[in-house]
Amino acid sequence: KQWYQRRVAITAGDNRSAHVKVLRSLGQDGRTLPLQGHVGFDSLPDQLVNKCVNLGFDMNILCVGETGIGKSTLMDCLFKANFDDTVHSHKSPGVEISEHIYNLKEGNVKLRLAIVDSVGYGDQINKENSFKPLVDYADEQFENYLQEELKIKRDLVTFHDSRIHVCLYFLVPTGHSIRSLDLVTMKALDKKCNIIPIIAKSDTVSKSELDTFKANIMEELRANDVEIYTFPTDDETVADVNKEMNEMMPFAVVGSREDVKVGEITVRGREYPWGVVEIENEQHCDFVKLREMLIRTNMEDLREVTHRKHYELYRRGKLKQMGITDDGAHPVSLQETYEQKRAEHLEELQRIENEMRQNFVNKVREKDLELKRNEKEVSYFYHFVI
Repeated sequence: KQWYQRRVAITAGDNRSAHVKVLRSLGQDGRTLPLQGHVGFDSLPDQLVNKCVNLGFDMNILCVGETGIGKSTLMDCLFKANFDDTVHSHKSPGVEISEHIYNLKEGNVKLRLAIVDSVGYGDQINKENSFKPLVDYADEQFENYLQEELKIKRDLVTFHDSRIHVCLYFLVPTGHSIRSLDLVTMKALDKKCNIIPIIAKSDTVSKSELDTFKANIMEELRANDVEIYTFPTDDETVADVNKEMNEMMPFAVVGSREDVKVGEITVRGREYPWGVVEIENEQHCDFVKLREMLIRTNMEDLREVTHRKHYELYRRGKLKQMGITDDGAHPVSLQETYEQKRAEHLEELQRIENEMRQNFVNKVREKDLELKRNEKEVSYFYHFVI
């Protein structure tokens, strides 16, 4: 009987198409059914990995710090490569953005790495607007991605994602407190990208001063509501190490391009009259911890947070400016929004046209009155002369 009723519904045409929809109450989480044999969808993770490996990955790093603080050297150490290093002077009239893109390959994984440098940052006497070029650059990358999203024919798979995934903020090792310029800049950037503060050239301060400096930095960041990136602790596989590393922020690092011989081995480090600072020795600095957290453990989370949090915040603000709102109760219709904006624009044009027409009429009237007044004066003068 049920089969007959379903057949009748199909042949009669149910205004819902010829497909029969069988609704079952499975509960909120559905129903788990045992399989009677191997199906094959357990290979989906492998398919996803293969697809991602073939496409490659994008990683964009913004380095913010004053000239000569060691930004280029640290990048060379992190990726064990010799990137382009242009020497910049301290006489730059303003802050400029310098972007270099490199194609790296490790094993069969391809990485398109963009290193964005803040040339001239902090070198001016008036540092009031030093952060503005950095904010404008971050917004420009968001806008480029948004414009690609809004295209009718879009291709986000092959589109070069230039959004800033992480900002390495290089702090001067004063040993006391963070500078006001650093606070203002990080506050302006904390809604644009993931900020990881690092203490550059940490070998110039003592161990005790460094511990105090770290504590002072974190206290001032919290006091000024500056939001920095925290390593995720929701994944059980990395929760413990990420929690431990969050407590060690900011990282105190040392960079070097030189190989130094210590005993019978050669290490990357800096040689001083009193000894050698090894950059990969965790007793000397936090470089290994930074590399582990930034590249080997949380690189994908940095990319995900950029898209899910920072870009979404920018996208939401731009759509609200366009008049597109979503209160959850009423679905958004782009056609209705377009018609509304078009009607408002036409109404504004009509208002401007009416104002211009009225101004023209008033000017003509004033000119006519002036001509009549002049005519009367000429007529009076003529009769007076006669």
